[in-house]
Parts: sequence; C-alpha cells; structure tokens
Amino acid sequence: MAIVKPFKGIRPPREYVEMVESRPYDVLDSDEARAEAEGNEMSLYHIIKPEINFPEGTSEYDPRVYEEAARQFKKFQDNGWLVQDEKEQYYIYAQTSCLPANGNKEKTQYGIVVGAYSGDYQTGVIKKHELTRADKEEDRMKHVRVNNANIEPVFFAYPDNTTLLQLIDRYAQAEPEYDFVAPIDGFRHRLWCVTDDKDIKTITDEFGKMPTLYIADGHHRSAAAALVGAERAKQNPNHRGDEEYNYFMAVCFPASQLTILDYNRVVRDLNGMTSSQFLDALAKNFDIQDKGTDEYRPQQLHEFSLYLDQHWYSLKAKPGTYNDSDPIEVLDVSISSKLILDQVLGIKDLRRDNRIDFVGGLRGLGELKRRVDSGEMRMALALYPVTMQQIMNIADSGKIMPPKATWFEPKLRSGLVIHKLD
Repeated sequence: MAIVKPFKGIRPPREYVEMVESRPYDVLDSDEARAEAEGNEMSLYHIIKPEINFPEGTSEYDPRVYEEAARQFKKFQDNGWLVQDEKEQYYIYAQTSCLPANGNKEKTQYGIVVGAYSGDYQTGVIKKHELTRADKEEDRMKHVRVNNANIEPVFFAYPDNTTLLQLIDRYAQAEPEYDFVAPIDGFRHRLWCVTDDKDIKTITDEFGKMPTLYIADGHHRSAAAALVGAERAKQNPNHRGDEEYNYFMAVCFPASQLTILDYNRVVRDLNGMTSSQFLDALAKNFDIQDKGTDEYRPQQLHEFSLYLDQHWYSLKAKPGTYNDSDPIEVLDVSISSKLILDQVLGIKDLRRDNRIDFVGGLRGLGELKRRVDSGEMRMALALYPVTMQQIMNIADSGKIMPPKATWFEPKLRSGLVIHKLD
C-alpha cells in the first residue's frame, strides 16, 4: 500500500510567488529560460536552469552549474524569497485550463502535494510506464544532492477516491494561498495549505489504502529521488527509515481528471517514394479517405490523420493489423510506428532517427501543417491521444510505453513548494 507523509514545504511568500514560479526545467532550453528570467533575479530558473547565470554556451552539466544551483537556492532562502513552513502539512494544487482535448471548455484538475516514499518506487507500488536513461538520472541526482532538496515535483496519478475528492472540494471553496495565471501557458494555478491535523490524517490514511500510484510525468525525477534516498540510507549508520530523505515530492491527481494530449509526428521525407506510391503503400493496412484541405483530427482509436501535399487524410487501421489483447500493441503509437514509420518509411528508432520529429498536441494541428507547408517536413501524422486507463494497464502489466507516446497538459508549475531532505 502507498506510503505518503506531510512535510514542511519551502515556498515563496504570497507576494513573491509570481516572480518565483516557472515552467519545469525540461520543457524549455537554456536560451528560453534565460529570456524568461531576464531582469528577474527571483525566477526559479536561476536554481533549476542555473546555466543561465553563465555565458551562453555553458553546458548545463558543467560542475560549476550544479554548484550555482545550490548557491542560488541558499540566496533565495537568505533573501526571504523562499521560506519554510513551520508545520508538516499537505498542499492542494489546482490547475485550470482550456484545451482542445476538452472542447476548449474550462477544466480544473486538483492534485495533492505529498511526500512520496522512495521505497515504494523500489518495490513497484509507485509504477512507471517509461524507460529512464542513466545519464538523465545522474543529472537529476546531482541536482538533488547539491541542493539537499527536491526543487521540482513529479506528477502522479491515483485511482479516484471519494473521500479525497470530498476533502479537496471543501478546500476548493476557501480562499487559496496562491492564485495566479501563468504568463506563458495562460493557465490558472492555485494552492491551498492543509494544516488541519484531522485532514492530514485523512490524506495519509486514504493513500495508505491504495495499492498503486502511477507516474504520469517525471520518470527521471522519480528515479533520481529514489536513488538519492537509497544512497542516503546507506550512508547513515543510524538509518531508521522515517528520515525525510526517504521521501520525495509528488503532486498526485485523480486519474479521471487528467488530460493527455496527442503527441504527433512530422517526417522529413517519404523514403524515396512519390506521394501516390506512399498512399498506395499505406492502403495495405489502412482504409484511406481524403478529407480535403480543412484540418482533420482523429475521431477514435486506431484512426490517424495524415497531412500530405496540403491535404488531410483519414487513415483507419484495418482489422487484424493490431492486437487488441496486448496493452502495447493496441496503442496507436505502436500501430503507427510499426505499420507506417517502420514498414513504409524505414524509421526504426524513434529516439535517434533525425528524419522524424515530435509535436505536442498543445501546439495544435496548425503546427503540423506549418512545418509541412514550409518545406521543412514532407508529411505529418496526428494520433488519437493515449488514455490514462491505457497507461495504467501498461504500468500494471509491467510493460513500457513506446517512446514519445504521452503529452500531459497542463504542466506543473515549479517553485510553488519545495521539499527539503532533512
């Protein structure tokens, strides 16, 4: 069963939160972070993208960069831009967005910020669906070590729980500690502090009944935090198991509230074929309909939208071309990778082949059209989004999702709460 605990969060005073908060470290590059932080010494990018404090071109993996992260973290605390709460508590974090996947209607998802138990990651109570890379794990481990803190949270999903939903709804009626609209994504972000002892116990107890938590986003941060926790345990001859370093910060959302956007593909060439030859090759495994020049979005699983020569096409996978009983093979990312990218276009390694690129659904179908019409790319493929249930099924089966399969939105804002390891 899942183990979580409240913690004394380090966070900005209310009047500073909009100066401190930022996008996650891994959704923008150094130049973008430098531009967003320009003129703002309170931006969290000085801690999570500390290479911006060095000349352009400085590697984010330079040892001096990690040292700068720790220096900046101390500076933020010394200046009162980040202050630690006196009481161990949970936090409720709400994100309100308008996304195409929700019919452009306003939708709010409510997460609970917890200290998640590192041991649950090691034993599989916290389940993953993606592979992690050792170099990226080491980078995040260095960042946790040097700051002695989880500066940014990971993103978990949990099976819907009526008791927690009722508790969250009660807090949502009260005035939040933070309430702002982020300048880049245009989404509203709110935070409440859960300081009532009875409510704290309820949250701890309800998570304690859950057999599984699921990593939605942040696999490298989860792995790094768990590894640092295990490392600290080995280094401590008096290790008990309840020390703060045994926990890392996660925002846990009810699975039913999460929105997963399409994660689409653009390809530079047709592997030596003409457009008509390419369509003929696709016809072996797909029923094809020309949808004209208006943007066309897939309407169901196993349907794809192809943009080619300023026309949109519907591609529906024929029966027998996929295995509905296999949680991986039934995925549209698997079907498109096997039947289109591999068999027809000769793209076998999605992570390394430079003929292919990926576009998150937040950018819309217009971005696919733009990249093809510009001549940069030859064709684009839009996919029907993966569902949270599919992700949980794969995690439960112990299998791994194909690469570039999920795009969660909204992204968590960083800097609202930080978790220290002691």
